[in-house]
Amino acid sequence: MNLYLFFKSLHLIAVISWMAGLLYLPRIFVYHSQNNHETKTSEIFKVMEKKLFFYIMTPAMILSWIFGLGLIHFIGFEQVGQTWMILKILFVVILTFYHLYLGKILNNFKLDLNKHSHKFFRYINEIPTILLILIVFIVVFKPL
Repeated sequence: MNLYLFFKSLHLIAVISWMAGLLYLPRIFVYHSQNNHETKTSEIFKVMEKKLFFYIMTPAMILSWIFGLGLIHFIGFEQVGQTWMILKILFVVILTFYHLYLGKILNNFKLDLNKHSHKFFRYINEIPTILLILIVFIVVFKPL
């Protein structure tokens, strides 16, 4: 078995799982913010958000990083100096900070301290989509 392709497959699976969560959690926040005044509904959203963030998204993010670093090991650390790789890592770091920011928002909902409207969550939901598009094109075409 080709270990590089095995790591690449695991990396892609982890990234897809992470991206699914990064795209879905803000959508849940949209509906939660619209129904925050209904205690029972709000409690249901809190459970959904917590399970998505801690049981799916965070492990997927960690595995994305582990398998991504493993791939760098296979292709050689000198690749890290190439512009396309620097950009990819930069965008992944931004996604990681976005992930952590969603965790902060999740905690605000948990404590009933959310101050954002459903429109805010609709807007920030576009951030991972834009970064995903940039990362895919950079990795596939290696234009720089």
